[in-house]
Parts: sequence; structure tokens; C-alpha cells
Amino acid sequence: MEDRYLAREVTVARDREVTVVFEDGRTCRFGLEELRVHCPCAACRGVREQGGVPWPQPSSPRPLAVRTAELVGAWGLGIEWNDGHATGIYPWESLRRWCERGAPAFTPDSGLAG
Repeated sequence: MEDRYLAREVTVARDREVTVVFEDGRTCRFGLEELRVHCPCAACRGVREQGGVPWPQPSSPRPLAVRTAELVGAWGLGIEWNDGHATGIYPWESLRRWCERGAPAFTPDSGLAG
């Protein structure tokens, strides 16, 4: 994997955003709502592919917040949300491409970099 896709520093503001500083110094910020709506897990992708939105739902807690976040090996970030959802893993490469393109960069079939 190219160094530009490796995270050097990750900061999680549990009620606001996730900031990733990549090895080449590029800093990318992601709002919690945009991360949750674009969760790359199979269940959320399935909802989006059928024209729905995975978040918010009528029972979704407001405001959205991160309960916990942890590194998943050297390739991504796992987030547990305050709505109980915890299956999405955000690969560094996909987050970097999202930052560069200004739009989510997860492929519909794999959840990995697009």
C-alpha cells in the first residue's frame, strides 16, 4: 500500500468529527453524520442500494456520537456508534480517496477502496 494511504494520526471528536492525518501530511476531516450515512458495511450498503438511508432511523439517538473507535490492523478504523451500529470498517485508502474526491469512495460490492 502506498504511504499516502497510511494513517499517521487519527483524532476522534466523539460528538463532531474524525480527523485523519496521512503519512504524506494530508489532513482529512469527516463529519460523523457523513461517516454514519456512508457506512461501508454490507447491511448499510444494502439499504443504500435499495434507495434507503441507513441512518437516521425513527429510533436513532440524537445527536449522533461515537461510543468507541479502534484501529483495525494497519488498514482501517472501526467505529461503534451510539445507535449500536458497529460493523463498518473504514479503510484508510477509501477515506483518503473520499477526501480527495469530495465524495465517498467505497465500492458498492466490497466496502473496500474504490
